[in-house]
Amino acid sequence: MSGTAGRASVVGTGLIGGSIGLALRQHGWYVSGRDRDEARARRALELGALDAVGDDPDAELTFVATPAGSVAEVARRALDAGGIVTDVAGVKSAIVAAIDHPRFVGGHPMAGSEQEGVDGADAGLFQGATWVLTPTAGTDPGSYARLRGVVSTLGSNVVAMPADRHDQLVAMVSHVPHLTAAALMTLAADAAMEDATVLRLAAGGFRDMTRVAAGHPGIWPDVCAENRAGIIDALDRLQAALGGLRAMVGGGDREGLLRILARAREARLNLPLGAPRPEDLVEVRIPVPDRPGVLAEVTTLLGELDVNIFDLEIAHSAEGERGVLLVVVDATDREVARGALFARGYRPALRPLE
Repeated sequence: MSGTAGRASVVGTGLIGGSIGLALRQHGWYVSGRDRDEARARRALELGALDAVGDDPDAELTFVATPAGSVAEVARRALDAGGIVTDVAGVKSAIVAAIDHPRFVGGHPMAGSEQEGVDGADAGLFQGATWVLTPTAGTDPGSYARLRGVVSTLGSNVVAMPADRHDQLVAMVSHVPHLTAAALMTLAADAAMEDATVLRLAAGGFRDMTRVAAGHPGIWPDVCAENRAGIIDALDRLQAALGGLRAMVGGGDREGLLRILARAREARLNLPLGAPRPEDLVEVRIPVPDRPGVLAEVTTLLGELDVNIFDLEIAHSAEGERGVLLVVVDATDREVARGALFARGYRPALRPLE
């Protein structure tokens, strides 16, 4: 039921908002939307990303895909109208702190494209992508479960984590790589001022490393301001790593270089791929008290241990103040999940999916 189609609204119909609209409509949703640029909203309608331009008072789910600085204001208005509200901003702490509401769940789809605007929107943009959700102690469990189910139907792998942890990690895997690509591309462009041949020599490796530098630069000053501490920390670590490599190269440390390169190769080859087969999954049934924060505690605990939740359902008890949280995880993670949950005082029961 968590992925059943309904009515949704998208505020901000650029690349991400337009792609969400296309993907939802492909799964049977009725999608309305608006944008501060009315022409862009009309273009989203022409491209099939929307069924209608404007607000929908009956929308069950609203995706706020505006610049980060305006998310809180837009989200509050959507919450006043009712329904579940989420956003897609790349920095989460300030937004989650500013919106203290049980029906708001911060979100960040880790997907993008060199394409710009709604004309670059793609219904398949989120297939195989990680979509981070940041539930808090005050998050309504039903709202979280519904949103998680919908996002999963778009092909995303959902990971739950605290907002501040998200910002630390995304600085390393998204923000600093973009800045690094920009720096490398700028070095090459400066070199091309003296010898235009340098850009003609830019082969696969260089193009792969600098691909993200082709993205629209407009969002990055705000991202750097909002995640200043995380980005500076990651840049310091990168600078130290590059300093170590410089010393190895300068000192002719062949063995040291081979160790670094071999470790990097192994890590790159072990990047997560798609979801496993159903027979490789297990269902974890977790009796939980009906109190605020339980859902956020369980999902973020598993996320921090790199246990991917492939499905989630909440079964409320008809009697008393307890319920059962049903999560589906990779069978290889069963003992990690069991041990962590027992350590937190839960009593999970595991069984293979049939």
